[in-house]
Amino acid sequence: MINNVKEMREKLGLTQKELGEKVGVSRQAINAIETGKFDPSVWLAYDLARFFNLSIEELFDFERSERK
Repeated sequence: MINNVKEMREKLGLTQKELGEKVGVSRQAINAIETGKFDPSVWLAYDLARFFNLSIEELFDFERSERK
């Protein structure tokens, strides 16, 4: 799934580990989301969007993503 997690994380100057700690997942999970290897659960997508003060649709681009 195409997303803006890395861009938003870097804009705030956070490491993957720091972001993971903020939303309750590992650094590896954040890395997998940023690289498109893992699609987050609806709850994790919600937590990430809330953390960045965005809607889920602003953070994750469903229109340009391939449906699994």
